[in-house]
Order: sequence, then C-alpha cells, then structure tokens
Amino acid sequence: MKLYITGILIQEVYFCAKEKSMTALTIDDFKSLAKQEKTFILDTRNATVFTQGFIPGSISIGLEGRFEEWASTVLPTDENILIVCEDGKEDETIQRLGKAGLNNVRGILQGGYDTWAAAGESIDMIIDVEADELAMDLPHDNNLVVVDVRKETEFQESHVKDAVNLPLADINDPALITNIEDRDNLYIHCAAGYRSVIAASILKRQGFHNLRNVLGGFKKIEEQKIELVKPSAAK
Repeated sequence: MKLYITGILIQEVYFCAKEKSMTALTIDDFKSLAKQEKTFILDTRNATVFTQGFIPGSISIGLEGRFEEWASTVLPTDENILIVCEDGKEDETIQRLGKAGLNNVRGILQGGYDTWAAAGESIDMIIDVEADELAMDLPHDNNLVVVDVRKETEFQESHVKDAVNLPLADINDPALITNIEDRDNLYIHCAAGYRSVIAASILKRQGFHNLRNVLGGFKKIEEQKIELVKPSAAK
C-alpha cells in the first residue's frame, strides 16, 4: 500500500514539474522572465531558420543536430531556461533537454518566434555567407578573422591559413574570447554548418556582432581557392 501511494505521489510530482516546464508564456510574460538574472533563451529551431531572425540574446541549438551533446556542453546548468521552438516540438524539446540534464525550464513562448516577430518586437539576425564570398573577402579585408569552431583534431587535419581555432566546447572560456578584438570581422565555420550557428549565437550573446556564418562549413570551403594548412600531412 505504501509503495502504491508513493508511486502516485511520484507520478503527481512528475506531472506537476512537466506542467510547469510546459507553461505557454505570452510575449509579456516571456519578456518579464527573460529580464530576470540567471535566465537565458534557448531557440531549438533549425539552424538555417534561426539565422534569418531570432529574439535578441537567444542561444541556438537546433533539434536537427546533436542536440543533447551540445546542450549539455555549452549551456549553463544553474540558470533558468526559456524556450522558443517550432509549433509541435514542445514535448521533444523538453524531453531532450531532460536527457541532457537540463530540467530548469520556466516556460515556452506561445506561438514561437513568428508570434514574436508579428507583434513587432525587436529581433536580431546572423548574416549567412557562402564559401565563395569568404574566398572573395579574404584578400581584401585586413580585419577578417576566420574562426574555426571544429574540434582541435579536426582543425589539425586541415584548416584555412591563419584561421583561429575556437572549439565549440570551449566557446565560453573567457581566456579565449579575450583574444577577439572589436575591429575583427569574424567569419565562423564548422564542418557543415550546425556548430557554427551555435557558436555565432553565443558570441552574439556575449556582445560580438561583427560576425558571419559560413554556410556549408569547411566542406564548402575546401571547394574554393582558399589556402589551406594541413599540419598533420607534414608529419
């Protein structure tokens, strides 16, 4: 009997917690909570959609990629989470955050980003550029800095000459971020385009706005006439 009652109590606690996490927030409530300390906005829409428009300060981790891995790596575990997601993706977002050990969800923006934008609220964007645009800009922009957010092992295999390696896993390291100067024009890339949007959104949140996301990542860069360095090949 006690086990049965305990089971019911546990079930009630679970559903109460889930109900709290799944709270649909109006724009006003969302804005009010977003102003509170130790609170951040997580946008789980597709990376290619995110760059076209998002709520200022949002961190992008799209559900289409290795969501749990990067959520547990780059997101603060001691802060409250406000969610912006595609309609119908609320349950999946909550469940996958839970798998990543992130359960402190305060609510989800009702109607998502489209409702926010339609209401005339402020938005931000990340400029996307093709790899051939990077190739054209490299010789003419003395302030251009290629930021490669792939893992160090990937970087060592091959990278753009003079590129800076800032692995996504280390994107929140203050010691690495201090090397970025205000005049730098950051062209951010990863292997294919998923991690670079995460990195760009975090850097934007940290106050860096002179940045561009290279579509297709290093796979597309390799197709261009851009000088590459392959340290591992020299060994």
